[in-house]
Amino acid sequence: MTLDETAHFIHPDQLQIGLFIHLDLHWMEHPFTFGSFKIKSIDQIDTLKKLGLSQIRYSPTKSDAQPLAVPIATIADITVAEPEIVADPALLALLAAKRQRLEQHERRQTQLAACEKEFGYAAKVVRNISSQIHTQPKETVAAADQLVGKMLDSLLSDSDIAIHLMNGKVAGDDNYFHSLNVSVLALMLAREMKLSREQIHTLGLATLFHDIGKSEVPDRILLKTDGLNRAEQAIIEQHCQWGVEAGHRAGLDVTVLKVIAQHHELCDGSGYPHRLSIDKIDPLARIVSLVNTYDNYCNKTNPAQSLTPHEGLALMFAHQKAKFDPVPLNHFIKCLGVYPPGTLVMLSNECYGLVVSVNASRPLKPQVLVYDNDNGKSEAVVLDLEFEKGLNISKSLKIAQLPRDVALYLAPKKRMTYFFSPSEPV
Repeated sequence: MTLDETAHFIHPDQLQIGLFIHLDLHWMEHPFTFGSFKIKSIDQIDTLKKLGLSQIRYSPTKSDAQPLAVPIATIADITVAEPEIVADPALLALLAAKRQRLEQHERRQTQLAACEKEFGYAAKVVRNISSQIHTQPKETVAAADQLVGKMLDSLLSDSDIAIHLMNGKVAGDDNYFHSLNVSVLALMLAREMKLSREQIHTLGLATLFHDIGKSEVPDRILLKTDGLNRAEQAIIEQHCQWGVEAGHRAGLDVTVLKVIAQHHELCDGSGYPHRLSIDKIDPLARIVSLVNTYDNYCNKTNPAQSLTPHEGLALMFAHQKAKFDPVPLNHFIKCLGVYPPGTLVMLSNECYGLVVSVNASRPLKPQVLVYDNDNGKSEAVVLDLEFEKGLNISKSLKIAQLPRDVALYLAPKKRMTYFFSPSEPV
C-alpha cells in the first residue's frame, strides 16, 4: 500500500457509505473487526463519529464514493490530534463485546494448543504403524487400539466437536498422515451418524490400518503422479488384500479386516478389488470409502493437482453421488460444511481468508484466519463467523487466485492434516 493511497485525511462529518477508511488506533481501541474497511452502513458512520477522532485517514483509490463536503471552517480544524474516545454507552458496549470475543478467541487458542499436542501423539502412533506393523505387529495393534480409545473418549463427550486444520508444527508431507486424516474424518462422521462406541472403535482401527498393504507396492507406482497403466493399476488394487493379510498376521478382528478389504469399493460397482454393489459393501467400509476418496482428492501425490476441500466435496456431491452411500455422504457435508478446513475464501467484505476450524454442529459459520495488512502475521486475526454480524463467506478460491503477499501471509499447506477437539460452548 503506497503513501499516496492512504495519506488523505477527512473530518468525521465527511464520512459516507462507500469510503474506504483506515483507523490509526490499536485494535482494541475501536469496536470494528478490522482497522481498515469500506463503510457500508449509517450505523458504522455513527460509531466512527463516537470515537472522538479529529480526522480519519482514507484511500481514494479503494473508495466507491467521494467524501462529503464540509464548511471551510470545519476543514481548517482538522489536525493530527490524539484520539479521544467518547464515553458513549453504545460505543462502550461495542468495545466490551469486542473484548469478550477476544477473550473467547484466547480460550480457543489454548484449546487448539492442547489439540495440537494430542495430534502430535496420534501422528507418532500412526507413523509407527507404517514402520512396525511387520516387525512388531502385536505391539503396533495394541498402540493403535489405545490411540483409538483415547480419541473416542474425546469424541464421544457431550461437547460439540470442532475439526481443526493443523498448522504444521508437528505435521509433514509423509503419506502416513493420510491414514490419520481418514481416521479423524471418519470418526467425526460416525459420531454425527450416532453409531455405537463399538462400531466407531472398529472404524477407528480400520482407518488407521486401511493402507498398510501399500508397503508392498513399489514406490515407482505408489508415488507416480500421472496415470497408471493397466499392470500398475492391478498392483495398486492388490494392496487391499495385502492389507488384510498383514492385519490378520497382526491379530486384527475380522470386522476390521472386512473394512480394510473393502475400503476402495464404491456403491455403483466401479470400485475395487471386487466391484461390489452397495448391498455387498459393509456399512463401515462405505464410510471409509467416502472419506478416503475425499482426502485423496485434497492431498494428491503431486500437491499441484490437489482439489481444494470445497472442490472435493462439490465434486463428490454434485457429480459422484452414485458412488457413495447417501446417508454418510449427506452427514459428511452437513458436519464439514460447504467450506471445510483448509479452504481459501473471500469474505463478504472482500477480505481473503483461510478456514482453520469448523464446528460440526454449526458448519456454515467456521473460524477463518484473515489476511489483514495492518496486522503482522504474528498478530493475525482468526474470526469466528458465528459472532461476526453481517460477515460471511462469498466464495472459495484457489491459491493461484491470491495476490502473492496474501498467499505468503495465509501460507496454506501443500498437504492438509486435521484433528478434532471438543468445542467451547457458545
